[in-house]
Amino acid sequence: MIPLLERLKQPGVIIADGAMGTILFRRGLKPGDCPEQMNLQSPEVLEEIARMYLGAGAEIIQTNTFGGSPLKLAQYALDGKTEEINTTALRAVRNVVQDRAYVSFSCGPSGKILEPYGDTSAEIVYDSFRRQMNAMLVEPMDMICIETMTDLAEAILAIEAAKSFSFSIPICATMTFDPTPKGFRTVMGTSVEEAAKGLTEAGADIIGSNCGNGIENMVKIAEEFSRHTSLPIIIQSNAGIPTLKEGNAIYPETPEFMAEKSKALAHCGVKIIGGCCGTTPEHIAAMKKILQ
Repeated sequence: MIPLLERLKQPGVIIADGAMGTILFRRGLKPGDCPEQMNLQSPEVLEEIARMYLGAGAEIIQTNTFGGSPLKLAQYALDGKTEEINTTALRAVRNVVQDRAYVSFSCGPSGKILEPYGDTSAEIVYDSFRRQMNAMLVEPMDMICIETMTDLAEAILAIEAAKSFSFSIPICATMTFDPTPKGFRTVMGTSVEEAAKGLTEAGADIIGSNCGNGIENMVKIAEEFSRHTSLPIIIQSNAGIPTLKEGNAIYPETPEFMAEKSKALAHCGVKIIGGCCGTTPEHIAAMKKILQ
């Protein structure tokens, strides 16, 4: 595998993997449980998921570390296991992919609201991300993916934490937007243009959006990103907006539907296309086939 940033300069789209949580629920995770606890209890499940997405054609495979910061893990009294949870997840994916795909270290929101709107200081959030990212000193990774962010200030703190360890590991940063009368904005009010500017200035190498929308809205978000950045764009959409049926989230967008719509993402210049909530290896395989 050539370095990811070099690969992004080549023609064509890179296919990333799909949802982690969706598959974990199929493997025994219960609603309300900590997804990252699976790293301690059943690391073989992480290897199985990586193997599934690799087999579907994904070239970027994520780790089960989305909620791996100590601030987030503290909600489950697992903050004392931060280092073990993150390094185990990294090791599981690397064991499977070796050098056949890029390993993406997932880093999601801390679960706290920054001052002055909340009660948590920027220093505490920064230190929390930095402790999570200590894993990069133990296990190799090809990309840090700071994802599903709604507060631009928090996303910037995560980027700064990553850069405090390494300037060479590519940083991907994605935010989650909602359609509003004023256009797409995060719940904290950040527009796509503001996100593109802020993430770029903070030093992200790849920017875009994940979660919160089906693929049709994501095409619109991608088009807006393309107007405001020259950086590579990543889009990972949900398989539609879920409905609850007998306590289970049912996502309406089929692999065939998402694959067909993914052509519009490629057409507007998106370089990395994958999936978020509700997507499966079947969705990724369908997108891989049609985009090849």
